[in-house]
Amino acid sequence: MDSNFDVIIIGAGISGLTLAERYANVLKKRVLVVDRRDYIGGNCFDFINKDGILVPKHGPHFFHTKFKNVWKYVNKFSEWIPYEHRVLSYVDKKLVPVPPNIKTVNALFDNSVNSICEMRRWLKNNVEEIKNPKNSEEAALARVGKGLYEKIFKNYTKKQWGVWPSQLDSLVMNRIPVRLNNDDRYFTDKYQAVPKYGYTKMFKNMIKNPLIKVSLKTDFFDIYNEVKKCKIIFYSGPLDAFFKYKYGKLQYRSLFFKHHTFDKKYYQNRAQINYPNNFKFTRISEPKHATGQKNKKTTIIKEYSRSNGDEYYPVPSIKNFKLCNKYFKEIEKVNHKSIYFIGRLAKYKYINMDQAFNEALDLFSKIKKNERCSISYRDFKSKKNN
Repeated sequence: MDSNFDVIIIGAGISGLTLAERYANVLKKRVLVVDRRDYIGGNCFDFINKDGILVPKHGPHFFHTKFKNVWKYVNKFSEWIPYEHRVLSYVDKKLVPVPPNIKTVNALFDNSVNSICEMRRWLKNNVEEIKNPKNSEEAALARVGKGLYEKIFKNYTKKQWGVWPSQLDSLVMNRIPVRLNNDDRYFTDKYQAVPKYGYTKMFKNMIKNPLIKVSLKTDFFDIYNEVKKCKIIFYSGPLDAFFKYKYGKLQYRSLFFKHHTFDKKYYQNRAQINYPNNFKFTRISEPKHATGQKNKKTTIIKEYSRSNGDEYYPVPSIKNFKLCNKYFKEIEKVNHKSIYFIGRLAKYKYINMDQAFNEALDLFSKIKKNERCSISYRDFKSKKNN
């Protein structure tokens, strides 16, 4: 292994590739990116299958952001197709919009709500007065009430996380928006689109600079002794793995996907349909609705949640927060001048795609300005865990 690099980046996902691109193109530094998988892009990796359909290996990723700087940045590396994501949920043998809006309430409860004022009144009459929710069940009851919670969110959460909402931190349900009108968009950010030729093509464009070397199917810890003297290292892998599971393993939720191709133009009428109460899978996605491909065939992806496998989502429970706080404190013992922890797995928190881009760009900007920018326990420990 050539150890003559200025920067080592562990993880070829959004965070790692953004930093690699910035260091090579802006500061003209030699960068090594290593990843244990055999492809770049992390969970955003996509490919063209044998039927010519652009398929995401790890399930769908729909880009949305309110950050103008992030939108400007990603447009350097790809053309984009405008796409506003809309989700339906199969409940009581009906397909209803999620997040819940006026149409959802009317369909599931045989109501005739037809204005924002009436929707506010319906919610007021159905939600429970819980000022400081202690868990996700209480948060849901305070936001949408028992009826919507039990029909749409309770069982879906159990399938997704492997535990009941009452065992999860309130932040999970607090992420769920509730619409007072008929807006059925899943996101409301100003910029919403998908890369015209896929995320993998965009990532390849990001790292075209010959100063960037990518080493796939490589475990960072196998080459650590060869590269540890590098001036700066960015780590975006699992937090507990870096410290060799000193305090035990953190709990991550994993996913499993089944891809099916059909000899028809479309399989369903939305890019995503959730199944909270029926079947073992949590949702079915159909990429063609977003990409607009003209293929005569279509591929769908059935998504299953599980406890083992590649790490996807940190599990926000009190037990996990206590354990990860021990690891956060270990970060202060690391050589701050050379090692930075970044991304969803290293910070043990849910980060959207645009947030991953923004976090990496912001960190690069601070380091470029020669700010100290050291890693501190306080940078990781959220107010939620104080």
